[in-house]
Amino acid sequence: MAERFDIEQRWPELFAQLDETQRRAVVQSLAAAWHEGWTPNREDVENLTDEARGAIDAAEYRRRAHAAARRSVAAAGR
Repeated sequence: MAERFDIEQRWPELFAQLDETQRRAVVQSLAAAWHEGWTPNREDVENLTDEARGAIDAAEYRRRAHAAARRSVAAAGR
């Protein structure tokens, strides 16, 4: 786990289109997962910010998350 949670500094372009409420919700969600040991990657952060700002709906967010999980499992099995 990284020493510091600097998600907005890592990918500021992903947060640029969020309003303050959306930004806070995304950061809190990511921080909670980070405190549990998850290391965020750009794809996951982009998917969550896209869903928060309404660029994708919940069904598309789930589809993307499931596709990423399948890729991760496949890569681990190699």
